[in-house]
Amino acid sequence: MYDRIDKYIDKLLEGSTPDAPLWNIESIHQGKAPAWNYIDGCMIIALLELSEIKNESKYADFAEKFIDYYVFDDGSIRGYEKEKFNLDDINEGRVLFDLYRKTGKEKYKKAIMLQHSQLEEHPRTVTNNFWHKKIYPNQIWLDGLYMAQVFSLRFQKEFGNKDYSDIVNQFKNVRKLMFDEDKKLYYHGCDCSKKAFWADPETGRSKNFWLRAIGWFCISLIDNIGYIDNEADKADLSAIFKEAIEGISQYADEETGMYYQVVDQGGREGNYLETSGSSMIAYAMMKGARLKVLDEKYAKLGMKTFEGICKKYLTIKEDGDLNLGGICLVAGLGPEDNKRRDGTYEYYISEPVVENDAKGVAPFVLCYTEVLRTAK
Repeated sequence: MYDRIDKYIDKLLEGSTPDAPLWNIESIHQGKAPAWNYIDGCMIIALLELSEIKNESKYADFAEKFIDYYVFDDGSIRGYEKEKFNLDDINEGRVLFDLYRKTGKEKYKKAIMLQHSQLEEHPRTVTNNFWHKKIYPNQIWLDGLYMAQVFSLRFQKEFGNKDYSDIVNQFKNVRKLMFDEDKKLYYHGCDCSKKAFWADPETGRSKNFWLRAIGWFCISLIDNIGYIDNEADKADLSAIFKEAIEGISQYADEETGMYYQVVDQGGREGNYLETSGSSMIAYAMMKGARLKVLDEKYAKLGMKTFEGICKKYLTIKEDGDLNLGGICLVAGLGPEDNKRRDGTYEYYISEPVVENDAKGVAPFVLCYTEVLRTAK
């Protein structure tokens, strides 16, 4: 099976250039000009991890060439507009820390400072959490914790004063605002002003539990736990992480170990086992067990999920071509002029399901790196 996965990753790299990566299905469909984005960021993060665990330079070399296309010598970034105050655009900045350490190129440090300046000026909710985007005022989305907080923590650790209090408090606020005590799951979003058309008028919460949003949240927690060097802060994040993993684990499909697009409604018509979020949960479980944050049983649960994804969605065509399917292309809440994205069950199952998009491929590759670490 591992040979198949290696060939699949090689196929994606061989068919991709920085301006036209095979894994960015949204850009391909919409004909977007090349620009700094979280989708490419997810894939490059995964490739750097893979390069480390396999000790093969081709993955890191690809990542460096890819990022060099976007980061200019003065630290400016192709297609990046700070004034949009979009947390998604921070995610790809994570790779700059690794590439700066690897190469010493000053342009990477300059780009880090540019992206950090966005967070310094980024608008915040009444709870002092980042708005998800400027176009989503007063809104916290689980996705945003992944997009911004790992970058933020790494900046504090490597260039700041190692004060992680703001990061930890944003996670604590999400726990207070968005965790359902009965179902032990996190809602996708919360509008602190309680004015958005999709928001509950009393709590501000969205209506449902979207798998990939919970996956982003869990990855953000375990990645931050892996980097943080303050034991008290690590304990606070670990408590939130363990509760989140325990909560979602009870919704695993018995046969495959995977999870449903709308997590708590497995078996309902139209719902399906989804690859990206399942990969995220599996990665978080395996890494959490490796870092001794979770019980060892979660390593086995994560492995079961990974193997279930391989069996169900990693397919071989007659010509030998490999593809990873079962990936929700995109989902969100609003904005106000897009009432279709209303957070209902019907909405989440209506979004396109695609193959080979990095929002599914990258977490799958991250899972693979944890499998390889275990095998060592």
